Amino acid sequence: FFAGARLPAFKLEIIGLVSVMVFAILGPMLVFLPRLAAARRAGLREFGVLASHYVREFDRKWLRGGAPADESLLGSGDIQSLADLGNSYAVVNEMRLMPFTMRNLLQLAAITLLPIAPLLLTMIPLEELLERFLKVVF
Repeated sequence: FFAGARLPAFKLEIIGLVSVMVFAILGPMLVFLPRLAAARRAGLREFGVLASHYVREFDRKWLRGGAPADESLLGSGDIQSLADLGNSYAVVNEMRLMPFTMRNLLQLAAITLLPIAPLLLTMIPLEELLERFLKVVF
C-alpha cells in the first residue's frame, strides 16, 4: 500500500464505503415507510373490525344456539370463512414496514466488500486463506 500502510489502517474508509453504498441503494426505499406504515395500520383496523363482527356473528350462530336446527356445522362454510379471515388478518399483521430485509442488507454489504477481498492477500498468504476457507466450509 501507499507509504507502507496496511489494510487495517483503512478500516474506517471501508466501513464508510459500505455504509454509503448500502444507504445509496436501499435508502430511497425508505421513502415508502410512511405509506407502508399507514397501509398496515389501516389494514389492521379494517380487518380487526371485520374480524370482530364476524366472530361475534359466528359465536351467536354456532356457540349460543342461533343456528337453524337443520343446519349442521359440519360442511358449513362458516368455519372455512373464519379460517380465511384469520389468514387474511395474519398477512396484514405480518406486513413489513421496510421493503427489504436484514438479509438483503447483509447481502448488499457483502457484495460491496467483494472488490476489497483481494486486498486480504496483502496480509494473509493465499494458501493460508484457502486453508481457513476450507475449514469454515467443511
